Amino acid sequence: MSQRFRTSRRALAAAAATAALTLTLAACGSGSDSGMSGMDHSATPSASASASASASAPGDDMASMPGMEPVSAGNGLAAAKDGYKMASSAATVPAGKATAYRFAITGPDGKPVTGFAVDQTKRMHFYAVRSDLTGFQHLHPTMAQDGTWTVPLAALQPGTWRLYASFTPDSGAGKGKGFVLSRTVKVSGMAMAAPLPKASGTATVDGYTVSVKGDPMAGMAHQLTATITKDGKPVTDLQPYLDTYAHLTAFHQGDLAFAHLHPETEVDGDHGGPTLGFHAEFAQSGNWRMFLQFQTGGKLHTASLTLHVG
Repeated sequence: MSQRFRTSRRALAAAAATAALTLTLAACGSGSDSGMSGMDHSATPSASASASASASAPGDDMASMPGMEPVSAGNGLAAAKDGYKMASSAATVPAGKATAYRFAITGPDGKPVTGFAVDQTKRMHFYAVRSDLTGFQHLHPTMAQDGTWTVPLAALQPGTWRLYASFTPDSGAGKGKGFVLSRTVKVSGMAMAAPLPKASGTATVDGYTVSVKGDPMAGMAHQLTATITKDGKPVTDLQPYLDTYAHLTAFHQGDLAFAHLHPETEVDGDHGGPTLGFHAEFAQSGNWRMFLQFQTGGKLHTASLTLHVG
């Protein structure tokens, strides 16, 4: 009798653990494209702009272990979340020429939001990337008094592009909460998809070599370390860019999910480098295209490389 009781208790405990793990995985992988799927080839849905942050239950063993904190749910693939919406009437953009793209962020009351908190010196960060993970742009639009944002997009190549707005409301129901919302646009013309470069820990740009080290796993918080050298020598003259020495953005191959990557190196004058740390959260495994931006001598450099997440 006692033996059967102990066996039953073990079975119930195992079932409870399995159920908890299933719920955690479901939370980490949640997030829809809100009807804007449409990324040709290697493009958008994953984990960044639209899905609420997953909260771990009290006593969750994973949450209590260093480096095992669950990542925020949300992948930047939805146009609306928690009552906030990225609204735009533009569904197409002309190819081969600079374009002023306009949009607004509306709140739960349906009205344009005009109060935004400053994050890394800007009230709005805007990203554009084509479905094959080429053509990356990181811009900072300007807002009119009526809440309309205008972003000066450089010439786009034909294909499907996803445009992301990253912001934090400064008032209302979402005050203090970070959002990443996105929409897709079509650029007319024949799209020629470029193959995604193989995963590599190094990239070169403008004579600089960028090396990224880390062993990230999906669903966990990890640290990535970027080291910048030139002609084999450490670079120590990085200038502040957006209140940091380097800005890192990543998108998932196949759906263009947006990853949350935050700099950990504090700015201390115009002598940053050569090594910089980043807090990284990747919601799913696979290849991620990373874009590292840094500034020297008043010039902004953008290095791109492919990182595989297990």
